[in-house]
Amino acid sequence: MNAQRVVQQLASLADETRTRLLLVLERHELTVSELCAVLQMPQSTVSRHLRLLMGEGWLVSRAEGTSRYYRLASGLDVGARGLWEVVRNAVAGTSEAVQDVERAREVLQRRRSRSQAFFSTAADRWDSVRAELFGENPELVALLALLDPSLEVADLGCGTGGVAALVARFAGRVVAIDESPAMLEAARRRLEQLPGTGEEVQLLEGRLEALPLESASVDAALLVLVLHYVAQPERALSEASRVLRPGGRLLVVDMVRHGRSEYAEQMGHVWPGFEREQMEEWLGEVGFVGHRNHPLPPAPGAKGPLLFAAAASKPVDTARAGSDNLLQERE
Repeated sequence: MNAQRVVQQLASLADETRTRLLLVLERHELTVSELCAVLQMPQSTVSRHLRLLMGEGWLVSRAEGTSRYYRLASGLDVGARGLWEVVRNAVAGTSEAVQDVERAREVLQRRRSRSQAFFSTAADRWDSVRAELFGENPELVALLALLDPSLEVADLGCGTGGVAALVARFAGRVVAIDESPAMLEAARRRLEQLPGTGEEVQLLEGRLEALPLESASVDAALLVLVLHYVAQPERALSEASRVLRPGGRLLVVDMVRHGRSEYAEQMGHVWPGFEREQMEEWLGEVGFVGHRNHPLPPAPGAKGPLLFAAAASKPVDTARAGSDNLLQERE
């Protein structure tokens, strides 16, 4: 910092109002009207000092609607920080500064009270307000951000690639597999229209009972609304176990067992959904552990059967004595 700049910085700090503003804005982000209430000064006075502090680089601001919020700049250079520390230590204990802290606390409490007042009147309609603003359940997709970004995921029976496209935004790599060339072509078109997902998704043609993947090659496997099309679900689950690395996770989303026999003729369903006990039995037979089965709440307007989500893990100790023999005997 050159000498002229030091003089300018010292001059900007050589005013009690400006130092009070900096003390408050170091702790909180406030609007002009809120600062007027804290310092008990007219808007013209507060605005004039804010302009000077902004011009000297002490403050930054952001617009939100018709309001502008001010706060102490976080990127002050070493010299400016040193000057401010000296001044702050000298003035922070003055009676005016102490009162400013208390008034700022009251201002923020009034701001919170306004928010609480809104929610107290909007509680009954908040879900519809939130859906109108952000859509239904926006947090569900956001939860995928909890995935480890290095994960390699297999979307087994990927269909038109909707799940693969979502997961690809958050995982390291997705292998999407389907037996139908038409479905894979639709998935390819979908991915081409979504920037940043095409490179992370590999599309492969293959049967769920004989996956075109090496053993222990992925961290997670997904079977989303596909297992009811498979003649031998236990074979598909066994293959999912084979391609998972030790400690890998499996997620099955499918229909709870139902009585809609027309689905077999209309859509080629092989299984009318699955009982919880049957799914747990299959998962245990092929070596999965830590089974969890959760019924899913029906989506508004959904006309199909209820769904469940079953999750399980491949044990770190992958020895599964007799499981392969058992499956071979069933063939």
